[in-house]
Amino acid sequence: MGKIVISSNVTLDGVVQDPDGEEGFERGGWFHQFVGSKDLEDWVARETEEALGVEALLLGGRSSEWFASRMLSRDDADIRVSPEWADRVKSLPKYIVSSTLEDPQWSNATVLNGDAVKEISELKRKVDGEILVYGSYQLVRTLIEQNLADELRLVVFPVVLGTGLRIFDETSDKKPLHLVNTRKIGDGLVFYTYEFVQG
Repeated sequence: MGKIVISSNVTLDGVVQDPDGEEGFERGGWFHQFVGSKDLEDWVARETEEALGVEALLLGGRSSEWFASRMLSRDDADIRVSPEWADRVKSLPKYIVSSTLEDPQWSNATVLNGDAVKEISELKRKVDGEILVYGSYQLVRTLIEQNLADELRLVVFPVVLGTGLRIFDETSDKKPLHLVNTRKIGDGLVFYTYEFVQG
């Protein structure tokens, strides 16, 4: 049975929008502005360890296109990823939830273009191990609403933006979570792992 794991970078006030500043959000670019080199080094090590431990990726259409364009034209000197992480992400089976995407650009990619809840439930039955979700915030909301998400991993960056898109902007009900682990990354980041309490 698969386990869906949402992995995200967030600000202290829960904003996930435009971490690299490329989306044009007025307060974007916070990923690099408030961390030191040790933070980034340890962040890359954690991301790599996480990717090596999963069996598949689950992405929304726009996030898939963003990652694919980055990965397929990636400069090996990019500090935000390690070659080991990049190779693993490229080789993993990728499942992309989209009703409009025709060419996923990736190798080893399957487009899920039917009933998302049904197809993701089937995916959980089919995959043995962790199914990792990056970005994909519209999809993330569906996973949380439909009780399909099993675990939430957050790397919290030491900044408050006051506005911006948050993971939990539109939940229709309370969502209890259980804290599994917490640890410091580098000198200024904190990594939290929560399990969704399925009721």
